[in-house]
Amino acid sequence: MKIHNCLLLFFLGTALFSCGDKSGEKTSDFSLNFNSQNREFQLGDAIQVNFENKKERTVDSVIYYLQGKRLQKASSEETFNHTFQNEKLGKWNLTASVYSEGEQEEIQEEFTLYNNEPPSSYTYRIIATYPHSPDAYTQGLEFHNDTLYESTGQYGNSSLRKVDLQTGNILDSKELDRSYFAEGLTILDGKIYQLTWKEGEGFIYDANTLEKTGSFAYNQSKEGWGLANDGEKLYKSDGTEKIWILNPETLREEDFIQTVTHRTISTQLNELEYINGKIYANTYQKDGVAIINPENGAIEGLINFKGLRDNLTNVDDLDPVNDVLNGIAYNQNTNKIYVTGKNWDKLFEVEIVKR
Repeated sequence: MKIHNCLLLFFLGTALFSCGDKSGEKTSDFSLNFNSQNREFQLGDAIQVNFENKKERTVDSVIYYLQGKRLQKASSEETFNHTFQNEKLGKWNLTASVYSEGEQEEIQEEFTLYNNEPPSSYTYRIIATYPHSPDAYTQGLEFHNDTLYESTGQYGNSSLRKVDLQTGNILDSKELDRSYFAEGLTILDGKIYQLTWKEGEGFIYDANTLEKTGSFAYNQSKEGWGLANDGEKLYKSDGTEKIWILNPETLREEDFIQTVTHRTISTQLNELEYINGKIYANTYQKDGVAIINPENGAIEGLINFKGLRDNLTNVDDLDPVNDVLNGIAYNQNTNKIYVTGKNWDKLFEVEIVKR
C-alpha cells in the first residue's frame, strides 16, 4: 500500500511538473515594450522601445540589431530610439542582445515597416498588337538581342521557346520533361535561367542554341514563380511576399526584399521584368502589375490592365481563373514594353500612362 501511494505521488508530481513547463523553454527575464501598440510603422516614423528587466537582474549592456545591422548600445535604463529611413520594408525582428551576470541572451520582437507613400496609379494604351500562340501557358517572357524568349508551363506542356515577335511563330524550342512545370525565365550574360514551380530546381541554357548546360537548386524558397535580372543580380519570386536576390555565380538565394505598400504586404507576385531600375511584377489572377523598388521592396506604382483581355479573339475559350494576364517583356533597344497572358492569342505593345 505504501509503495502504491509513493508511485501515485511520483506520477502526480511528474504530471504537475510537465504541465507547468510544456515547452521546456526558459522564460526570459527581459522584454521589449514598443511605443506603437500594433507595432506598425512607416518610413520616416520613429520607433521607441523600453527595455523591461522583470526580475531586476544586473545588466551590463544591451545591444540592439535591426536587419542584421548593429544600431545602438545602451544600458538597461535607456530607451531605444530609431527613425526608419533606408531600411527594407516588411516584417522584421528587432533584436536585443542582453549581457547580464556573465551571460548573453537574445530577445526578439516582430514589427512591420510600411512605405510612407501610397503607390502611384497607372493605366495603359495599346500601341500595337501581335499574334501569340494560344497553346502557350505563358510563365516567363523576355527579350534578348531583339528576339523574344518565352517559358510556358503546365505539366506535360512546359517548354522554352524562341519566338518571332511579328508573326508569333516559334523559331526554336526545348520541351521539358513531363515531371516539370516550367515557370519564369531571365537571360544574363548569354545564359537563360528557367525556373520550375514545385520541383525546387532551375535550368540553365545557352541563349543561342537552347542547349541545356546546367541546373541549380533552390536553397531557401519552396517554389519558383518569376525571374528577372538587373544586369548583375537575379531576382526571383516564389508566391509569397518575398522577392529573393540570387548570387549570379552560385544562384543561391542570399537576400530578399518584401513587397509592401503604405499599408499592406503583397503576395502572389508572378512573372517579373526589370525595367529602368524597377521590378515590374504581375499579380497572379489579377489585372494589375506592381512597380517595385528593388532596394527596399516598396510598391511605388500599380498598373491597371483591366479590359486588355477583351481584345483577344479567343477570350471565350479561356478559363477566367487560370488563363490570366501573365508575361511582361521590355526591349531595351527600342524602350518598348509588351504584355500577354496565359493561352492568350495576342501579345500587346503598350504605353504606360499615369492617371
